[in-house]
Amino acid sequence: QVQLVESGGGLVQPGGSLRLSCAASGSISRINPMAWYRQAPGKQREWVASISNGGRTTYVDSVKGRFTISRDNAKNIAYLEMNSLKPEDTGVYYCKLSIWPSDYWGQGTQVTVSS
Repeated sequence: QVQLVESGGGLVQPGGSLRLSCAASGSISRINPMAWYRQAPGKQREWVASISNGGRTTYVDSVKGRFTISRDNAKNIAYLEMNSLKPEDTGVYYCKLSIWPSDYWGQGTQVTVSS
């Protein structure tokens, strides 16, 4: 059994910053790919960023240069550093841990960017 718990969301003004955390626990025996997704009100969940088991990172174009995904392998924690936030970044942010052949999701953390 694997559990993921996101934290760090909140209300921030445009141009502000937040750092999200995703703590993984349970039956995790190796480093596995992790990713962040988000879901805005009335929209489908979209992929935001990924980090491979080797540390390679990829981002959706809309967050490149503003968001940074990272991980602490010893603690099984993934982070999403978000800078220069825009109102369109508002949504519930979810992390995903992939342990083949399954994907595990957290419960999400709300990010609201508004003045």
